[in-house]
Amino acid sequence: MNISLFLQMAAEACADRCALTCDGQHYSYQELYEAANKAADLFSRSDCQYISVLDVSSPAVPIALMGAAMAGIPFVPLNYRLSDEQLTELLARIEPALLIVDDKKLNESSGFARMVLGRDAFLGELTGMPNIDFVVHEEPGAVAIQLFTSGTTGAPKAAILRHEHLVTYILGAVEFMGAEETESTLVSVPPYHIAGVSAVMSSIYACRRMVQLPNFEPGKWLDLCQQQAISSAFVVPTMLTRIIEEIDQRNIDLPALKALSFGGGKMPTPLIERALKLLPDINFTNAYGLTETSSTVSLLSPEDHREAMASDNPAVRSRLGSVGKAIPAIEIEIRDDAGRVMGPMGPGEIYVRGPQVSGEYLERNALLDDGWFPTRDAGYLDADGYLFLSGRADDVIVRGGENISPAEIEDLLHQNPDVRDVAAVAMASEEWGEAVALAVVLRDNAELKKTEICNQIRDKLRSSRVPEQILIVSELPYNETGKLLRRVVRTWFE
Repeated sequence: MNISLFLQMAAEACADRCALTCDGQHYSYQELYEAANKAADLFSRSDCQYISVLDVSSPAVPIALMGAAMAGIPFVPLNYRLSDEQLTELLARIEPALLIVDDKKLNESSGFARMVLGRDAFLGELTGMPNIDFVVHEEPGAVAIQLFTSGTTGAPKAAILRHEHLVTYILGAVEFMGAEETESTLVSVPPYHIAGVSAVMSSIYACRRMVQLPNFEPGKWLDLCQQQAISSAFVVPTMLTRIIEEIDQRNIDLPALKALSFGGGKMPTPLIERALKLLPDINFTNAYGLTETSSTVSLLSPEDHREAMASDNPAVRSRLGSVGKAIPAIEIEIRDDAGRVMGPMGPGEIYVRGPQVSGEYLERNALLDDGWFPTRDAGYLDADGYLFLSGRADDVIVRGGENISPAEIEDLLHQNPDVRDVAAVAMASEEWGEAVALAVVLRDNAELKKTEICNQIRDKLRSSRVPEQILIVSELPYNETGKLLRRVVRTWFE
């Protein structure tokens, strides 16, 4: 099965239903399907081996995604925030490519790829083409999407997702035509992130209207929610933080919003509690997944959120800080450095297995022989199967042979009302090899002494968790999908 079949099914089932809204442009499902057919024909005649998009969210993204799938050509969305040098390096890895770019970047992108089209020129060319029924390239094992990982710890890897992985995920997670005609989802995650790709596919299969927000700003996000009667959305932690702050300032009401999913990074529990109190009628879902797993592998459901929020049982209450349980068809294990499977509460590296898991890169296949994929994320499972994240396995601070998770220190300090954000990293120590270093962002007008931070950590955790250095900073470095760039923070303590 080819992922473009999702769009064909939607066009046949609800041709006149609105599929996409962006900056005043509207496409019905029939119009979106016709545009994808024309794009497939254009792509197949280009003799290019990759279809790439260097653009914010726009109608060109779902059209190019589905058109590339029909033509049997890998779709490679690129990060428009990268420098020209970085983009040149990535494009050199996918030549020959047809590149669709934001018109503002057209001139400076002219030498990037074999064939470069501005977004308006691409959409305009499709408008001028006659309607066709393109013969879809049917090969479930073919590469559908190639995503360059965000590269928080090094050079980006080229993650490979085949049609069979993506189809398995969507069929297991989404009900065909499961959305009412009045439902709409706000797509504000960048199109080069697996969540952005997943949002397009899942919305099409559910026959839900997509409303694209090209560039995220909390005010614009809230305005669109009101203007377009948005019923669902997905955000990363940094987005949710800014949205909650904006709602507090504007005292805004979101009567149509029924479901809000978040993921892409560790969510501080105090922020979740604040969101649940501020928006009690919204169904919150915490989703954990990776590019290499075709999106979500575990979910903390709305029911889990409400049960944990209302519970006096510390074990149940703590689930607000988890990413829930494995979705159907996914297995999750925690293993130590020796590869032994850990029992409940045992810390280690998270391994996942299931038919949607690719675990494949252009450079190598990271799947083990028995199908398990080592995520390089650290965490543990509680006795009921709820998964808790502790950061990246490489982020563990090894002080005198003792492993220290940055998350336990960060979770504690997030409870301090004077702390807006915090990052714990390893720094070199002559005595211990490594020691804890902290970068702390204080709330506006807050005054918190470094000795008070140390005392809070010493009182609640072991003395080995007390930092040797603390920096008070204005903000922490995050990438555009909400992941903390610890490698950047580490340089502050060199």
